[in-house]
Amino acid sequence: MTSLVEEDARSAGAAAEVKAERAAARRRQAVVVAVHLGAIALWELTVRLADLPAFILPSPAAVLATLGGEGYDWLGNTAVTAAEIFGGYALSVVVGVALALAFSWSKPLTLLVFPLLVTLNMIPKVALGPLVIVWFSYGIGTNILITFLLCFFPILLTTARGLKEVEPDLLDLVRSLKGSRWQAFRYIQLPGALPYLFSGMKVAAILAVAGAVVGEFIASERGLGYLMIQVQASLDTPAMFMAVVMLTLLGLALYLAVLAAEHLFLPKDARMK
Repeated sequence: MTSLVEEDARSAGAAAEVKAERAAARRRQAVVVAVHLGAIALWELTVRLADLPAFILPSPAAVLATLGGEGYDWLGNTAVTAAEIFGGYALSVVVGVALALAFSWSKPLTLLVFPLLVTLNMIPKVALGPLVIVWFSYGIGTNILITFLLCFFPILLTTARGLKEVEPDLLDLVRSLKGSRWQAFRYIQLPGALPYLFSGMKVAAILAVAGAVVGEFIASERGLGYLMIQVQASLDTPAMFMAVVMLTLLGLALYLAVLAAEHLFLPKDARMK
């Protein structure tokens, strides 16, 4: 009887702890939303009180009004930029993890290739952009490539570090049981490297938007970056602000998707702060 009472008490305590954590999370979310709404209200108030012209600093209302304007094609341009961001990001995750795994399996390959990748990563991607345009022309595929180049290295670096942090005794155990390299990766290395992988993915998510915009600024026929260049000539500042807002929302959507995946695949104690 005593053990049942103790078990019920522990269950009630755990349930209360979960409830408190959820309430705290809701409070944090409310604070974040309130801060953003306050910043927008301050922006609107500043423009009205200072009577600033729209070409210098448009009000939030003027920015939102551009969504109904003709000639912007917000849906089409946003879809193009989204394809470049998510396509380049997904490619960087696949290639980065695959190369990190290859490096963990082969020390000679690491010695030959990894220093070269570090050197190539030192090249500013803005400077590399025009060369990529010359080699591959311009379009969605080229901008996906530029996004990939910007996102690839953080994922490779953090994943390679995570794969090295695995306990050697666990790998020896798998080998002693005649396990394959793939089994060692799937059951030992990958679970241990996931916190590092998600850390690199979050950094790359922030860089992905910049990669797509760099390509569109250099040479493009469509996309939010291309639209910003077009409206800049006519000093259509509200449209430029709206393009920035849409880019921010795309980056935020990608980052939140990574956070959701991290919460799905990692327990709370394993997540990197």
